[in-house]
Amino acid sequence: MASTAAFPDLTQRPPRSPRVRLGGFVLLPRILDKGRADHAGVLGEYRFSGKGMDRHFLAFTGLTFDALKAEIATGKGDGEMLAWVLANAPLQRLPWEIDAWSNYLERRTPDGDVETLTDFAEAVGKFAQNREDIHTWFDLLDLDDHCTFGGRP
Repeated sequence: MASTAAFPDLTQRPPRSPRVRLGGFVLLPRILDKGRADHAGVLGEYRFSGKGMDRHFLAFTGLTFDALKAEIATGKGDGEMLAWVLANAPLQRLPWEIDAWSNYLERRTPDGDVETLTDFAEAVGKFAQNREDIHTWFDLLDLDDHCTFGGRP
């Protein structure tokens, strides 16, 4: 029998940082928070669609968004969801692969194409014009979460 996981209210607080790992996977705890909040109708301004950063996790594991969404809706806790991911991912990954992938995503910066760099700079500029410490996409997500819930840039 599945345990009932808490449904975080993302109208009141952000999901977990993309850096938080579960089973070595970055993004997974954040995806679970967003999926649970979506199921409970308290997603707020966040998106749970299998796009954006979530697409990287889906591509790496080979899971479909619909399958993951349906499994989250069963109310499983984090450990049970990790077990489901490991058992059902079409692309079975070794621990070293998960670690390397997670490390890469933690350090991932805009690709270098002018449009992406401009988009990144504009997104950072929404929060602060003088921040020189925001280099990665995860930095930007954390800043966005912080500022969205009243933190100072």
